[in-house]
Amino acid sequence: MIWLTWRQFRGAALMTSALLVALAAVLAPTGSRLAADYAAGLAACAPGAECLHFYDRFFDAYRMPFLAGTLVVLILPALVGLFWGAPLITRELEAGTHLLVWNQGITRRRWLAVKLALTGLVAAAAAGVSGLAVTWWSGPLDQSAPEGFALMDPLVFSARGILPLGFAAFAFVLGVSIGMLVKRTLPAMALTLLVFTAVQVAMPLLVRPHLMPPVTSTFDLTQENVDMFGVRRDGLTTVTLTQAIPGHTGAWVLSSELIDGSGRTLAASGDEAVVHGVSITSGPCGTQQARQGPGACLSELSRLGYRQRAAYQPLDRFWALQWMETGIYALLTAALTGLSFRWVRRRLS
Repeated sequence: MIWLTWRQFRGAALMTSALLVALAAVLAPTGSRLAADYAAGLAACAPGAECLHFYDRFFDAYRMPFLAGTLVVLILPALVGLFWGAPLITRELEAGTHLLVWNQGITRRRWLAVKLALTGLVAAAAAGVSGLAVTWWSGPLDQSAPEGFALMDPLVFSARGILPLGFAAFAFVLGVSIGMLVKRTLPAMALTLLVFTAVQVAMPLLVRPHLMPPVTSTFDLTQENVDMFGVRRDGLTTVTLTQAIPGHTGAWVLSSELIDGSGRTLAASGDEAVVHGVSITSGPCGTQQARQGPGACLSELSRLGYRQRAAYQPLDRFWALQWMETGIYALLTAALTGLSFRWVRRRLS
């Protein structure tokens, strides 16, 4: 039975092995050079703004391979579900070869167990290895990535650590389960893609933010969390916040807003908030002072009680959230596996 299963999927296994070897051939030499460039640039840059410029230049130099590696790891589990999981049983059902195997003294449960174990373990291992390899390679880039590409950002987080392994195991068993229910390869593949995509969207939006209670705190206004000042047509001064949190680089910001001295919300990050008692034509925020830097203006805003209030998941929770979410996928995988064994014993013919 093991030999038969290997014969059926040796082509896919060999192709996956070749892709992993090619990925390693690309990541190993470039990863060492990338780490060396990051260490040298960080040691050479002056404190303050110069280091910020270095981070921007460094990430821009490797932006395309960073995005390509992230995309590969994100797509691989979906491909596992589509081309490994969904056809695993439906191909047998459409060809009728499962009846031949069952008539040779192989029980249904053993038939399914061998297929799931051999094919599923290879698929999950391939996704896990690729995820860990890209995590190692992109380490310096994850530390210097701008807003939207940080390590805790939902898409990047899903392509790092051990989570791709959980994705692949779930996608594979999902494809198998749907294939057993639908009994047709193409509809099973389409439905697998639909369900897997829905789960992938729902997890970071509805589940991941609540795996651990987010930290909520207020912060003074600095160059890090203030995007720009402006003046409306009626002469009122406006402030626009960024999503960044001072002193918490790499945190996953769930919400960020500007509040006044009474704690009243004025605007969310990215929106203009009107601030009273401040003029950009005179005083600490005047044109002459702005030429010397925004420090005096930001200090004046803080003196008037304006703050940033943010809810976030700090970067040091990365591995805790990785293990929790992977555990959820492991439970879903186990439940679908139990459903498959129940279905093959009672319903499949």
